[in-house]
Amino acid sequence: MTNAHDVGARPGPALLLLPVQTAVMAVLGLLVTGPLAAHWPLSAEDGVNRALAAHRAPSATALTDWLSLVADTQTVIGLTLLCVLGLLLVPRAPRWWEAGFLAVSVAAQSAVFLLVTLVVNRDRPDVPHLDGAPPTSSFPSGHVGASVALYGGLAVLAARHLRGLWRNLVVGLLLLFPLAVAFSRLYRGMHHPSDVVVGLLNGACTLLLVGSALLTNARKDEASPEPEPAVRGTRRAVVVRHPHACGDETTAGVRAVLRGHGYAEQRWTDTTPEDPSGGLAPYLTGTDADPAGPVEPAEPFAPVDLVVVCGGDGTVRACADLVAGTGIPLAIVPCGTGNLLARNLGLPTEPVAALREALSGRAAGLDVGRIRGDGLAPTRFAVMAGAGFDAAMVRDASPRLKERLGWAAYVLSAARHLRDPRMRLSIRLDGGAPLERRARMVVIGNVGSLQGGLPLLPEARPDSGRLEVVLLDPRGVTGWLATAGYLVSRVPGGRAPGAPGTRERTAAHGALEYFGANRVDLRFARPQPRELDGDVLPAGTRLTAEVEPGALRVCLPAPARIGAQGGTVEEVEEHGHRDARTAAQ
Repeated sequence: MTNAHDVGARPGPALLLLPVQTAVMAVLGLLVTGPLAAHWPLSAEDGVNRALAAHRAPSATALTDWLSLVADTQTVIGLTLLCVLGLLLVPRAPRWWEAGFLAVSVAAQSAVFLLVTLVVNRDRPDVPHLDGAPPTSSFPSGHVGASVALYGGLAVLAARHLRGLWRNLVVGLLLLFPLAVAFSRLYRGMHHPSDVVVGLLNGACTLLLVGSALLTNARKDEASPEPEPAVRGTRRAVVVRHPHACGDETTAGVRAVLRGHGYAEQRWTDTTPEDPSGGLAPYLTGTDADPAGPVEPAEPFAPVDLVVVCGGDGTVRACADLVAGTGIPLAIVPCGTGNLLARNLGLPTEPVAALREALSGRAAGLDVGRIRGDGLAPTRFAVMAGAGFDAAMVRDASPRLKERLGWAAYVLSAARHLRDPRMRLSIRLDGGAPLERRARMVVIGNVGSLQGGLPLLPEARPDSGRLEVVLLDPRGVTGWLATAGYLVSRVPGGRAPGAPGTRERTAAHGALEYFGANRVDLRFARPQPRELDGDVLPAGTRLTAEVEPGALRVCLPAPARIGAQGGTVEEVEEHGHRDARTAAQ
């Protein structure tokens, strides 16, 4: 594979902000040791140090001694060198930019720390010190900054390559290290609280700047596909591309992978706010159209053999609505904020790798949901539909924060709606008697897992031939904690799920109520915000969802496991065909 460093790639301009970071840290130090020193909370720092020194215990002293050891200069340099060598020697292709990210982060943090200590001269706390005091300023904490650069940098790399429970565990443990080191430096009398806080800030800012400069090139490396073997014959593909989510590098990679799999005839079309499917419909029937992107070849296009969607869940949903029932396979290139369908289907998170693996597998027949309601034209969804808390969270998430933070922007939006009033609703399952409920949100799911593998609907899977429903109604802090604890316990690798086929049950002390049905009718006492696969819908009082078993053929890696229970591609495909035949009868 050709690496970016071989073709003249350059680090991003974010590294030029490191001098600005140094200046800001120095100014903070001068304020802390000068005009702000007599004001709270800085005026209370000495009391914190004295309290910790007065309550030292042998076990805590031994633990903090070890924590100081793992963050001292020699250990950090040694571990950084080992990790850099591992990134260069262990993978099949050296990870040059990731190795550079780790090495530059540690070095840059140390440089900022040393420069700041030349400007700021702060004495260490006036308590007994458990470590030898180096001849540098107490501000900021070098141990803490170094631990953030090293262990936080490893957490960033782990988040890029691990999935599911392992990802959460490894990233969480690595991020705990800097916090533990910060406490150890306070406990051992080596730093004031503001020293360790600015040490954490110094390390975090360094990771942000270096990551912005170097990891972009790492993504380009990963997106550069290896040469694919030529495939005889000519097949036709139409590619629907979200122009903001799918950049030039991803576009080039997708083109190359498609050609390598025999799709010599490609038409590219971009989505628009008015048409999130990019005008896909004419391509499915062979009707000539005026494409938005380059055309190969120029003559009228015959019906396609493959639809490729480069975008997030909203773009996938819009295309799946048109492709479902046609028998044309759909390949997903995850380029959005959440990419929940791709994650639930076990596709790689890197866009070009996801396409490469999907085309190397087989097309499986998966379910979709068909939904309608007041003010809504009938349409399909592939992931989840909801009303209440989750819809308000999606509606109010800042577009700018979504662009910068990804799915984390939804967490910030959710915090604003934790105290929203409960809604009154009735739910009717498969035409049965209506059930009257109060809840903060209701979600109808074709798949079950959220970001990080969190299973909101543990029994949902896209080949089950039915839809799963959850009502969320936690009461107070205890209810929210019980809900969070229950969902975390259901992450793959945690506690085993309940028996499949359970139609109605409650969990988390009644905060969660689950149902399963082929058809779900919802009625709300008042208009509620609604969402469909991450797209905001107009508020309304009704939603009706029905399952269409096996209606959508999706390209999946082989072997592939999908949903909460899994199953090979062959099993899923046969199951989908069987459900489709049953529905037709």
